[in-house]
Amino acid sequence: MKTKGQNNHLGVKALNSVLPVILAFVIGGVIIAAIGENPLTAYQVMIQRSLFSVRGLTRTLQLAAPLLLSGMAIAICFKANIFNMGIEGQLIFGGFMAGIVGNCLVDMNPAAHKLICFAVGILCGMAFALIPALLRAYFHVDEMVVTLVLNYAMARVLEYLASVVFRDAGAGYVATPPVQDSAKFFLIGTTRLTPFLFISVIIFAVMAFVMTKTKLGYTITALGKNPSFAEATGLRSRRTIIVLMLISGALAGVAGTGQMLAEKTFYTLDFSGSPGLGWDGMLIALLGRHTPGGIVVAALFYSALKTGSEAIGLYANVPNEIVAVIQSLMILFLAIQFFDERYGLTERLKEKLAAQKAGSEEGRA
Repeated sequence: MKTKGQNNHLGVKALNSVLPVILAFVIGGVIIAAIGENPLTAYQVMIQRSLFSVRGLTRTLQLAAPLLLSGMAIAICFKANIFNMGIEGQLIFGGFMAGIVGNCLVDMNPAAHKLICFAVGILCGMAFALIPALLRAYFHVDEMVVTLVLNYAMARVLEYLASVVFRDAGAGYVATPPVQDSAKFFLIGTTRLTPFLFISVIIFAVMAFVMTKTKLGYTITALGKNPSFAEATGLRSRRTIIVLMLISGALAGVAGTGQMLAEKTFYTLDFSGSPGLGWDGMLIALLGRHTPGGIVVAALFYSALKTGSEAIGLYANVPNEIVAVIQSLMILFLAIQFFDERYGLTERLKEKLAAQKAGSEEGRA
């Protein structure tokens, strides 16, 4: 039975997740009103077209597939106080190489072809995650800085490979050749769903079980709450750091491969979208408070926003860029919240103000 203190703590966590969303929508509503449109009408169109029509709902569910995995890839590290900011780089690397394999192998059995593509994507995601993992585990290098830098390095490398080495000569823009039909995930019936959605849900469910019901999951929680205590009690944080980073990279590789085989089918410079599936995953993990249930809700919500952005310009006379503004505001507010939680900015400010107040009172005395 939960105590009053536990209920209050859960209430604060829920408020911390909901407040950035409310603020983003309020500011978005002000912008919509400023251009002479009704914000409530615009938001109603977004909800109806993304959740209350068969076409919209199935599209929302399909777009949520890679977001579930990228959100879990972020959460499994963040919950252990390991800040893997390189999901985007690991995702696009896995997706790129899966696309190359998907194109080069011909006359393959469809199931075998897809399995090979996923294996390549997973290995590439893990390999790219291993670099910051080793630096953090053995040399105590800040993984946040390393992974952020590696993201942009990987984006530039893949831009070169797509522009020069693997460029599709028949395309009028920078793109790799499309994957073979045997590697593609096709739509199911008349829906907007592909089998990748079910693959992602199964993998997500397995990882949710690992996070909540296994020894590794308890170790993740212990590392996140008190790394020094976890090390002292024999939880071998160095080994755990490497394992978690590899799992995170593997999830990113699956997300990138699924995006390639189910959605894009060839690599372009906007393969991951804007700001990118990896960055979207960070927002989803923060919104979901790094819990499996929260990630599911956040992924569906964020995916509905994306689906709604495709309809808002057609049915509400509002530029669909307003959704990008709302997404950016949520990222901003959640980033502020994240840095506050990591570095205790609010507590430091309170202590400074308290010290100043005590000093002024002593001066008056």
